[in-house]
Amino acid sequence: MSRNAELFERASRSIPGGVNSPVRAFRSVGGTPRFLTRALGPHVWDADDKQYIDYVGSWGPAILGHAHPQVIQAVQEAAVNGLSFGAPSEGEIEIAELLIERLPSMEQVRLVSSGTEATMSAIRLARGFTGRDKLIKFEGCYHGHSDSLLVKAGSGMLALGNPTSAGVPAEFAAHTLVLDYNDLNSVEAAFNAFPDQIACIIVEPIAGNMNLIKPLPGFLEGLRELCTRHGAVLIFDEVMTGFRVGPQGVQGLYDITPDLTTLGKVIGGGMPVGAFGGRKDIMACIAPLGAVYQAGTLSGNPVAVAAGIQTLKLIDKPDFYPRLEAQTIKLVDALEAGAAAAGIPFVADSVGGMFGLYFSESIPTSFAQVTTSDRERFNAFFHGSLAGGVYFAPSAYEAGFVSITHDDDVIEATRAVTDLAFAALR
Repeated sequence: MSRNAELFERASRSIPGGVNSPVRAFRSVGGTPRFLTRALGPHVWDADDKQYIDYVGSWGPAILGHAHPQVIQAVQEAAVNGLSFGAPSEGEIEIAELLIERLPSMEQVRLVSSGTEATMSAIRLARGFTGRDKLIKFEGCYHGHSDSLLVKAGSGMLALGNPTSAGVPAEFAAHTLVLDYNDLNSVEAAFNAFPDQIACIIVEPIAGNMNLIKPLPGFLEGLRELCTRHGAVLIFDEVMTGFRVGPQGVQGLYDITPDLTTLGKVIGGGMPVGAFGGRKDIMACIAPLGAVYQAGTLSGNPVAVAAGIQTLKLIDKPDFYPRLEAQTIKLVDALEAGAAAAGIPFVADSVGGMFGLYFSESIPTSFAQVTTSDRERFNAFFHGSLAGGVYFAPSAYEAGFVSITHDDDVIEATRAVTDLAFAALR
């Protein structure tokens, strides 16, 4: 038995499903999860000491590659001064100032410890600010696992084939209006059906939790206009896309100003950090200034903040995102060429350092279209790539991530493996 299998068997006795986050269980693709022991640059190693080219990147944060020496040094220097204070520290101010400087929509920001906390808190704040209860989300978009958001959610919820969650009271879900991503008419109809009742729209402005799905022209602009017209708060969930797709996230790419933004992943540099922020008048409603309560013992953790600050500084270079985007495009082109040579229906897409791959004839623009992709072929491709030493996300419903350390040699090594994986599908 492999060491990975031994660890999974052991973990399954003490941890539900053997994992601490559902998509890690490989239930969607079958087989045994890889238990990782170390990572460096574009590579990870499993418990059997097998090396993989990694396109998961801790689900986004590893934009600099794994274990960047300057980030590690920042963490080590912070750790020797104490792991947690439960009191303010200067690092919290510095990272807040960096976020406000980089994202013009953010006038003030509050740090938390996860993306789920960020989205949950942003929605509570929007409700407190507007005095309204209902929220709009989109099918297939995942905004963390708080109760009111586990309604037709994406990410691991899709991999499990379960679009909702047990344990969520129907009364909570009743305030969540679930619409089709990229369908602006349905959003306008919702505002007409529930006048003065909708507190906010929360959206992944580029979806990454039902694979990579881009907004159609006019969709995000339409959301902005409708929220302004109806007095609702527009929340961009950029936990995944923030500093991943560009130096100002999706809002910078499309020149749209949300009222609130949620962040995570990259801003922690691999450590658990989240944030939400936006207009000063809305943020003034958060305790201790206002009546909307939010708190967290580990919020602004000094070690995690140190990793985030160093990461944000290292990616703040004029050539960083052009280089990252170029390598991602090379990967996408290589995958499409390999599939075409094998005669396999397949398309891929990318933005910044994110990519999506779809076993279908065309790039999907909605959750319904994503679900028509050939999952059996994806699963076979995933395992063929894994066996050859390329680690993609273990689900047909997840975006992939490229780091700045995925150089031409790494992309070429990936091509050699994936060409064989595509050929085996014939």
